Amino acid sequence: MSERLAPPNLLITPDEVEPFDRGNGVATIPYVGVWNSESSVITTGQTTFQPGTALPLHSHNVEESVLILEGEAMAEIGDVRVDLVAGQATWVPAGVSHRFANRGDSPMRIYWVYGGREVTRTITATGETFAHLSESDRGGIAAP
Repeated sequence: MSERLAPPNLLITPDEVEPFDRGNGVATIPYVGVWNSESSVITTGQTTFQPGTALPLHSHNVEESVLILEGEAMAEIGDVRVDLVAGQATWVPAGVSHRFANRGDSPMRIYWVYGGREVTRTITATGETFAHLSESDRGGIAAP
């Protein structure tokens, strides 16, 4: 009889993953991606925006979907502006400049999923490209 191996832990919870402060009231908790498994084909996580905060305009090399978990969001995606509330979702095609902002007076939480594991972020204003969630990409979030 062969030895039975224990199954891997398939549950990931926020208290098991180290969050990081992106600066200016924006904090991110990554869940699944290159930091977790080389075989992962998606990258997921959660970001919390304090009132009045936003990410700068940027684009990614892969498609992104975003679900609003809590609060009120404003999304600028290309030439379109979309207002979202908890339970609503949107998506961004690869290469399209976009940003999300908290338009409410309480914290806003989003759950994001990227269609890939080697995700990059290019800041629209500067053209700088970083590996997503790398040390150089974690901080420096400016006010909207």
